[in-house]
Amino acid sequence: MPETGAGDDEPDYAEQIAASADVHKNAWQRTLDDMEAMAEELEADGWEVLPIAAGHTAPTNPDAGATDRFGFVHVVPGNKAEPFEQLVETGSFPKYRVFRNEMDGRIFMLTQLIDPDAEATILIAGNFPVRHAPGLVKTALKEDEIYTHVQKLDKTHLGSFRHDDVEKFFPDPHKYTGYQVDFEGVLDEE
Repeated sequence: MPETGAGDDEPDYAEQIAASADVHKNAWQRTLDDMEAMAEELEADGWEVLPIAAGHTAPTNPDAGATDRFGFVHVVPGNKAEPFEQLVETGSFPKYRVFRNEMDGRIFMLTQLIDPDAEATILIAGNFPVRHAPGLVKTALKEDEIYTHVQKLDKTHLGSFRHDDVEKFFPDPHKYTGYQVDFEGVLDEE
């Protein structure tokens, strides 16, 4: 059993995880609050707005699955699927903006898909661990594009959007291509 004694002021692994959970919870809530504030502002300006908090967001690449699809896969709640499909069916959404924040090994982002002609926008909030990003970043840099994919929990594909600027999603993208998690000391032998 490991010995602890005077001067052992480092928090243990469980304390680190608990602290990170609080940081992540607060960062996610701020992301959702920002999305709602943006939605209210756009609606006040006369835009049709569909805010979606993804139940799960995964940065995917061809090495991670059975398809050659890459980009962010956002799993949306069932009650948002029909309004999403209706907006996508009638709009083109050629423009986009990305708002992001990185906290304690996670990326929290809000993707705004914009159809300026129809004055319609889709806001998708998502978050994911940075350690899952390298494969996507490498593929996106190689292809010089990145995608947003939206699907339901049962994997029904609802829509995909191509983006031509990887750096909007990953500023300084090369810092993510070699990202590794340092597990030293996490699983100490007894």
